[in-house]
Amino acid sequence: MERISWHQYFMAQSHLLALRSTCQRLMVGATIVRDKRIIAGGYNGSVSGSVHCIDEGCYVIDGHCVRTIHAEMNAILQCAKFGASTEGAEIYVTHFPCLNCCKAIIQSGIKTVYYAEDYKNHPYALELFEEAGLHVEKVALDQSYISLKPKDA
Repeated sequence: MERISWHQYFMAQSHLLALRSTCQRLMVGATIVRDKRIIAGGYNGSVSGSVHCIDEGCYVIDGHCVRTIHAEMNAILQCAKFGASTEGAEIYVTHFPCLNCCKAIIQSGIKTVYYAEDYKNHPYALELFEEAGLHVEKVALDQSYISLKPKDA
């Protein structure tokens, strides 16, 4: 039996986190990793204790749901809340980060972004990542790893 690669393992974790999303528009998950260890995870949803999009619908202003905190931000904030450094870490995201998440990723000291699916990839986000020296790579999830059955079964 072949072991799952680190990229597939962490990307599968991000997809699993996305299943907790409370946004009706797009389910996103993010996993922050340092030294091949998961230090935080997040999904897009409402502020703790507030109403969720799945309960009352999305609160859309200028084409964006303002009720939702993005998965990347939730993962970064989890690190801040519990004192886990993101310096030099990697982040695995189900979808390409939005411009605001891109800026937060850079500011947090994360050095590598892996994403599974293109999603409104903003040219300025790509420019900022390059300027900051971040490695950005598309790593599509191999759906066969989602099954609990061995790959060769």
